[in-house]
Amino acid sequence: MTTIAQAFVLGAGLGKRLRPLTDDLPKPLVPIFQKPLITFALDHLIDIGVKSSIINTHKLPDFFQRFFPQNDYEGHAIKLVNEPVLLETGGGIKNVEVDFGAKPFITYSSDILTDIDLQPLIDEHFRSGNDVTLALRDTGLAAAVAFRNGRVVDISNRYGITGNYDFANIAVWNPEIFERIPPNRRISFIPIIADWIGAGGKIGGVVLNDGKWFNIGSRTEYLEVHLMISEEHWKPHYLKTSAWPERVAASAIVDRTAQLRGCTVVGRDCRVGAEAILEDTILWPGAQIASKSHLRGCIVRANQKVNGIHRDIDI
Repeated sequence: MTTIAQAFVLGAGLGKRLRPLTDDLPKPLVPIFQKPLITFALDHLIDIGVKSSIINTHKLPDFFQRFFPQNDYEGHAIKLVNEPVLLETGGGIKNVEVDFGAKPFITYSSDILTDIDLQPLIDEHFRSGNDVTLALRDTGLAAAVAFRNGRVVDISNRYGITGNYDFANIAVWNPEIFERIPPNRRISFIPIIADWIGAGGKIGGVVLNDGKWFNIGSRTEYLEVHLMISEEHWKPHYLKTSAWPERVAASAIVDRTAQLRGCTVVGRDCRVGAEAILEDTILWPGAQIASKSHLRGCIVRANQKVNGIHRDIDI
């Protein structure tokens, strides 16, 4: 089995569509049944043979350092690279050139949650001798990638060719990409790929429609992911722990008269008072819900105190 040992996990996004949830917590660290979103990407990469990962950060970088205090995750090396000025995806790749050297690497967006099989992507990259190989998918969200006969022939309609797939935010790259990105520039890798297509670059793709794939960009998508996990008892194959999903954290205290209805999740160190009712509501760590409160469709941020009746809001 062909493997790639290094990965670049894109964690520097601002999470604007998730505000106010991301006002005081980086988007990659938002919890999914107690587990930070970015750790699904890391688990997935470890499962396919990645030995070390670089994570770029921008907003609230200290939160990442506290989460990875030993620059390690599950026995695999983690390096955090902060971008004081946001470089976007292309500039972020160029910024870690010295770390990746002359070997291929994988990029993986930290705001997706998926269990798609990545081995075909790696195998195709080497089998076809591609410069870049994109994971593609029929997401129903967009169709920015024109994919014909195993080749990406256009992206974002640069050459007027109609797209038929969406980029699934995972790709395999040869180190030649570094030569094509200008240094110290804030730039997406999309125009870089488009230019490379025009210059005769071998840009390939693999359609990976099996499995689940979620881009968690809004509170609606965040809640929908929790509901899907709860209703379908979904668990990615690469997760090795039996403790996930954890609906009520072991350290939470929920009064015996409180009611947890529907897809309600109670984070670590939370307190839920007597006769409180929580319906389809997610509590982040340390949240405190007063007695007789009634929340439905709410997300309560870390360490917030809530009382009264609330519907469909972030607190």
